[in-house]
Amino acid sequence: MQFGFLGINYKNAHLDIRGKTAFTDAMKLDFFRKAEAVGIRQCMVLSTCNRSEVYYFYIEDRQREAICQIYEEMFPAVEVKEYLVMLSGEAAMAYLFRIAAGLESLVLGEDQILGQVKEAQDYARTMGYGGKELNRVVRDAVTCAKRMKTELRISEKPLSVSYIGIRKLEEACGLAGKQILVIGSGKTAVLALKYIFEYQSVRVCACSRTSAHARRLREEFPEIEIISYEERYEALKKCDIVVSATSSPHLVVRRENFCPEKSLVMLDLATPRDIDTAYAEEPFVKLIDLDTLQEIAAHNREEREILVEKSREMIGEAMQETTAWLLQSRMDSTIESLQQRCGEIVEDSYTYLTRKMELGQREKKLLKKVLNASLQRLLREPIRELKHLDTEEEQEEYRRLIRHLFQI
Repeated sequence: MQFGFLGINYKNAHLDIRGKTAFTDAMKLDFFRKAEAVGIRQCMVLSTCNRSEVYYFYIEDRQREAICQIYEEMFPAVEVKEYLVMLSGEAAMAYLFRIAAGLESLVLGEDQILGQVKEAQDYARTMGYGGKELNRVVRDAVTCAKRMKTELRISEKPLSVSYIGIRKLEEACGLAGKQILVIGSGKTAVLALKYIFEYQSVRVCACSRTSAHARRLREEFPEIEIISYEERYEALKKCDIVVSATSSPHLVVRRENFCPEKSLVMLDLATPRDIDTAYAEEPFVKLIDLDTLQEIAAHNREEREILVEKSREMIGEAMQETTAWLLQSRMDSTIESLQQRCGEIVEDSYTYLTRKMELGQREKKLLKKVLNASLQRLLREPIRELKHLDTEEEQEEYRRLIRHLFQI
């Protein structure tokens, strides 16, 4: 039995293709049933905005070809074959471990994927397509990912300058309960607003050079107050924090137009600059600009790369245990057959002896226990050896031998 993977993700398929190859729960169940029809009984589908992937156990190579064809037939409107990636054995397992840890995510080390892997496993198990081996591999991948997140904390090294900027604001003055002005309505401003609203009791007003764009922000952030762009200096007098993220080629907050008389923290996320650098000399102002944020982001990126190397080492160690368990588990059916044969011999001997001897209930129970213990003792060492065979070739050789010797 081998572990396999196939699917597409953001690295080899653009958003339009990924949107057309997303699995609904009903499609997952349909996929499971079709896979079972070709002999694949352990299967899991991981479908997110960035990936549509299948993890499974197979016995014969023809089953790999069959599951690939099933995948392609699920999405007849897309030429899936040119985007599909297939892996098997340790390469497939290592990929799942990296997926769970966020090392294959668009945002390196992100946490959301771990929950998505667990949900995919829960659905497969609930529908009856988990299986002992698949559940063990996924469980080990999740356990390894949790350990990495606890020990390495990769996700705590942010790379987004917007996120780093809001974190710096929190360090500078705390955001909870603060009055904040956001200037701009593009992607950077929207991202900054998302991070701002992670804090409690913030009061936010926003403006943009294009009033229609500013009003559109209300659709995503109904809590904000929209003011006109011309009112920005008046709003600054009441604010504790200003975040500016426009695409203007000129300064949008000038020192000659506004001089703060109370504490003000200014975050400039724009290129070129939005906020006059002269504010850095003002006693009431703390100015945070992109140069500072990009230095932090670059440092975090270097630290993340170091942590990624440590992550690979941890994955390698965890996979050794999983691989060893899988190798041993391949002999489980043979061991079960041996124990079943042992049970049959015990039952035959017990039936014969109780027919020939007059025994009370207590003696009968004792006889059965002694017979069973004697045969189990005989099998104990062989079973231990079977569990520690080093290669699949040795395992197959011993299977044939045991079937022959014990007539299993």
